[in-house]
Parts: sequence; C-alpha cells; structure tokens
Amino acid sequence: MPRNITAICPGTFDPVTVGHLDIITRGAAKFGRVVVGLIEEPQRKSPLFTPDEREGFLKDALAGHDTVVVDRFNELVVEFARKWDAQVILKGLRAISDFEYEFAMAQLNRKLAPDIETVFMMASPEHSFLSSSGVREIAAFGGSVVDLVPPAVARRLAEVYSPRAAQRLPKEGC
Repeated sequence: MPRNITAICPGTFDPVTVGHLDIITRGAAKFGRVVVGLIEEPQRKSPLFTPDEREGFLKDALAGHDTVVVDRFNELVVEFARKWDAQVILKGLRAISDFEYEFAMAQLNRKLAPDIETVFMMASPEHSFLSSSGVREIAAFGGSVVDLVPPAVARRLAEVYSPRAAQRLPKEGC
C-alpha cells in the first residue's frame, strides 16, 4: 500500500482495548498516517469515561507511534476525514455481527463521500471476542481486565468499579 495515504480510525474508545490498539498499529504499518478519531459525544451510547479521559488513555497507549495522531470530533465521520485529508476510513471487524452495522455505515459514508474508501481489517484471533462493553461489564463485576486494556485503563476501571481492586493493581510505571 502507498505510504502517503492518511487513514482515520474513528470510535468512542470507551475504553480503548488492546483490540483497538492492534487495529490502529496494524493500520499504521499499512498507511502513512493513522488519525484516531475520538467521537466526543456519540449518538448511540453514553460513555463511562469523559472525552478527556478517553483521549488521555489513547495518547498514553499510542505514545511512540510517530505516524499515529489522536484527535477528537463531533461531526460526520466523512467531514472529519476531509479535515485530515484522509482517503481511508479504517474499521476493525470482530464478527459477522460487526459487519452488518459497519457495512451499512460504510455505504452511507460512500454516498456522502464517494472519494473516501472504507477499509475493514479483521481483528486478530486473540482479540476477536473483545469489546469495550464487555470490558466494562467484566470490571463492573470485579473481574480482571489487565490483559484486555492498557494499564492506565485497567487502573481507572478498578477505581470506578472496585476501590479495593485498584489497590491490588501495579502502580504507575510498573
């Protein structure tokens, strides 16, 4: 693939998971630049974390990836793509259930912006079960999410759902 292509990877990232990071970093290896588009005020769901927290988690987890940028938006995804002069919308797919929704969104985006392609990347097998909502549910019931999210997210989820669990997690920088 040409390295001069900018792709956007939009989502609420509430919270960002290792599955998201896998798609983003694999996308960064294929495209010249990946702009992670953080939807500040999603229409379909109410985020657990604030936009500032979600942005911080993403920036922390993606530090050192020079071709990845994090930016927030509250507009049509194709308008966000145009703002960044992106030619591609990068979306991860885990299962056929993802495909149905993402296919419809891709068709709508194509109607609005025929010059911007949607590219689907399959989740790595070890992340095919992983979702932000699943992570939140595990954390809410006291389960460990340390292998499913970046360390800062695991610490924050433990603080939100189980203050005692937060005390058992490794400290910052460990």
